[in-house]
Amino acid sequence: MDDELAKIREKKLQELRDRFDPAKKAAQAPVNVVVLPIDEIHFAQFVRDHPALVIDFWAEWCGPCRRVGPIVEELAQEFAGKVTFAKCDTDHNQRLAMQFGISAIPCLLFFSQGQMVDRLIGALPKESIRAKVVRNFGI
Repeated sequence: MDDELAKIREKKLQELRDRFDPAKKAAQAPVNVVVLPIDEIHFAQFVRDHPALVIDFWAEWCGPCRRVGPIVEELAQEFAGKVTFAKCDTDHNQRLAMQFGISAIPCLLFFSQGQMVDRLIGALPKESIRAKVVRNFGI
C-alpha cells in the first residue's frame, strides 16, 4: 500500500513539474500569428511575396464581418507557416474592392502563387472556410 501511494505521489509530482516547466510550456505555447493588414499601395507586392494567401475584405460597420474576423484569426493560427491571412478594409481601399468586383462583404479571396483562385462571400462557418483553404492550397 505504501509503495502504491509513493508511486501515485511521484507521478502527480512529475505531472506538476511538467506542467510548470518553462521550457515545456514554451514548446507547447501556440505561435502568435496575426492577420496582416493590407492596402492598395502594398497589395501587388504582398500577393507576390505570399504564395498561399487568404484576404478577408471587410468593413468596420459590417456585422457579418465581425463574425468572420475571429474565424480568420483562428485559421491563421491553425495554418501558420503554410498559409498567410490578411485583411483589407474596403472603406479605405475602395479601388482594390472594385478591382476584384467585391460588392458584398465579408468576402474572402484566395491567392495561390500570385493568382486569385477562389472566393467566398458571406459569413460562413469555420469548417466551410477551412475546407476552402485545404482544397485551394492542398494542405
